[in-house]
Amino acid sequence: MHQLVSAHHDASRRWFVLAIVVAAQFMFGVDAFIVNVALPTIAVELRASSAQVQSVIAIYLIAYATLVVTGGRLGDIYGTRNVFLAGVFGFTLTSLWCGLAQSGPELIAARLAQGATAALMVPQVLATLHLLFADQARGRAFGIYGIVLGLAGAAGFALGGLLVTLDLAGLGWRVVFFVNVPFGLLIIFAALKIMPSVPRRAGTRLDVLGAIVLFIGLLCVIGPLLFGHDAHWAPRVWLTMAAGIAVMVGFPRLQRAVARRGGMPLIDLSLLADAAFMRGLGAAFFFFFANLSFYLVMTLFMQKALQIPPLQAGLVFVPLALTFIIASRVSAVRARHRGTLVLIEGCAIQIAGLAMLASTIASLTSPGAALLALVLMVFGFGQGLVMAPLSGVVLSTVKPASAGSGSGLYGTTAQIANAAGIAAIGAVFFAVESVSNTQHALFAALAMFALSMMLCVVFLTRMRRAAM
Repeated sequence: MHQLVSAHHDASRRWFVLAIVVAAQFMFGVDAFIVNVALPTIAVELRASSAQVQSVIAIYLIAYATLVVTGGRLGDIYGTRNVFLAGVFGFTLTSLWCGLAQSGPELIAARLAQGATAALMVPQVLATLHLLFADQARGRAFGIYGIVLGLAGAAGFALGGLLVTLDLAGLGWRVVFFVNVPFGLLIIFAALKIMPSVPRRAGTRLDVLGAIVLFIGLLCVIGPLLFGHDAHWAPRVWLTMAAGIAVMVGFPRLQRAVARRGGMPLIDLSLLADAAFMRGLGAAFFFFFANLSFYLVMTLFMQKALQIPPLQAGLVFVPLALTFIIASRVSAVRARHRGTLVLIEGCAIQIAGLAMLASTIASLTSPGAALLALVLMVFGFGQGLVMAPLSGVVLSTVKPASAGSGSGLYGTTAQIANAAGIAAIGAVFFAVESVSNTQHALFAALAMFALSMMLCVVFLTRMRRAAM
């Protein structure tokens, strides 16, 4: 810990460390979005079935979400720097494998490995920020992290469209994976030189049984959410999900038993007793529930109902990303003085943005890409106000020794919410579309997004009370 404190004094050095870990977060974020744009091309070239195409995204999310808590705990045990380096190295290597894949099943296997290595890399980002920025600079550091999260999404959409259209060296969709290789090597080189090493905690080891049980439980919850639509929501889908929920409900009891036997549980039990942190996770769940799913539904609507081509559809989100960045800058400063209130304001602005979007589409049968881009800027501004300070606010009550475990739990919550949002809102969208039309399907989805934001506000208000 003493080395971290010395890095603490070396103010310029910790900002370089921030740049390194945030660059890794950016690479991970771009990768999650960039693949969406390349999917149609991948399907044609690899002759992949629609289930295989969905699996390319789903399996990555499943591997990441089910292992990210374990990744965070490994950081607590072996030191954030060591686990971060292992994660970046693995992510770079598996990205290369994804780009070289020759068939649908091989690409799915490579994406599974890529998601697993991301689960080692990503929790160390938040844990490092939490450890290095415990002073007044904390708001700024988490603000920069939030900006990068938003930028990664927009860059992923725009870059994906651009790279697939340019078809560099005739490599087509493969470039979207190869682009991670030089970036990954740069991050490894910089981290080896600048990142402070944290001594590993003596006598600690991974709760392997806990890791396996959590993996199975999450797999049974998230898998059916992502593949339920393809299986026409057959009884076995619901049974698997019910089994997963039962495992998750029993999981804290297993963790307490490990602690009683003198072991080190996978999840730090003090986190489960922290009311403000647990309510913060609730707020994060409902915020992310309406995050990835919003972009999915908007992309479907633009391409199906408005016939906007993929590259243009990707560019519609660029002004949204710009207002997101402006809002992130504003919220970092405001969160220092107003705390949770900034997040509540952000949710209110998002709801207003959704209402504007609905009325624009209702009054004009086919609004153009430019008008849509303008209306979406309001939603983007609200999203930026929430996302930038959210992780910092939720983790603010977590002790430094539990930083990895806390950020792992936050990451899992965000990913489960993303997957649940895509499944639930996607299911409603397709169901309404099949009995009515794409426009009505979008209205149903927008109503669900607004409800999700309201629930986020409820949890933020309760978290504020718990923190007081």
